[in-house]
Amino acid sequence: MLSGFTAGLLLAYTGMLGLCLGLERHYRQVWQRAPSLWLRRTLRAAGWLALGLAFPVCVQAWGVAMGPVGWFGLVSLTGFVLVLLLPHAPRLAVWLPAAGGVLWVLLLGAGLWPGEPF
Repeated sequence: MLSGFTAGLLLAYTGMLGLCLGLERHYRQVWQRAPSLWLRRTLRAAGWLALGLAFPVCVQAWGVAMGPVGWFGLVSLTGFVLVLLLPHAPRLAVWLPAAGGVLWVLLLGAGLWPGEPF
């Protein structure tokens, strides 16, 4: 269950980050340049896709009854964390899901994280 929770958390954060960076002002805040129209649309589409992928992961981790509730909670939590991180550490907000994903895969593969090993 903890492995599914972590995967849902990382996907929800990545989705919220994609939606956030799909806006010109937030992209400019992080990278100090304006994004192209194609990049903004791609980031938004990737954000919605990641949020959509987080839903079945949460349902698998918590079951059909509590999965949607957990998904809404994770989306709210990751949005709040992103709102707090973006003004103070915008680059950290961008690299956080990549570092979390690598750490999750390494710990899960090594058998140090509770869940299904590879």
